[in-house]
Amino acid sequence: MTRLSFNISMSLDGFITGPDPGPEQPLGAGGDQLHEWGVKLASWREAHGLEGGEVSADSEVLEETMSAAGSTIMGRSMFGGGDGPWGDDPWQGWWGEEPPFGVPVFVLTHHPREPLVLKGTTFTFVTDGIESALDQAKAAAGDRDVALAGGADVFQQYLGAGLVDEFQLHVVPLLLGDGVRLFDDGAGAGVQVEPDRVIESPAVTHIRYRVVR
Repeated sequence: MTRLSFNISMSLDGFITGPDPGPEQPLGAGGDQLHEWGVKLASWREAHGLEGGEVSADSEVLEETMSAAGSTIMGRSMFGGGDGPWGDDPWQGWWGEEPPFGVPVFVLTHHPREPLVLKGTTFTFVTDGIESALDQAKAAAGDRDVALAGGADVFQQYLGAGLVDEFQLHVVPLLLGDGVRLFDDGAGAGVQVEPDRVIESPAVTHIRYRVVR
């Protein structure tokens, strides 16, 4: 059965970006440190068309996560391009002409836009809500999972609606002190979860949770 799965790097004090995220620093001040564990790995480098990299338990976790996804859902903030109508020359995303997804991506937005077709990835812009995006993503995923890419608000919406099946936190031993929290304003209150797996390394601890139905 196709699952909705969420993966995110998070600081030890609960932030998924640093303070003051914006176009020049989408992960906020210091937020890039949350992903340093991943960008040096062979599995990350291969997905981005690069050679080399480390092979470790962390690399295996990342490879497993990427290979499981048959489609992806993300919010407009993660795709980028600001608020409001897309305009005549709309934003093409953060990833250039060859995004690393390699599967259909469904972007939640309030403003209509024609699909964006880039090398290996088609972005479809969904204006009729999170359940519609999930239905379309499941149809596109086949027998693989749907990856919920974020950000925090999108995750909170799906978790609150009871649609998330599992989520994995990559907890980095870093104290950011400020930024965007993954769990804020009572997000997920009442949702029951249980730990499914813990994998440790010097750089990061991977904790996977299953949502109890």
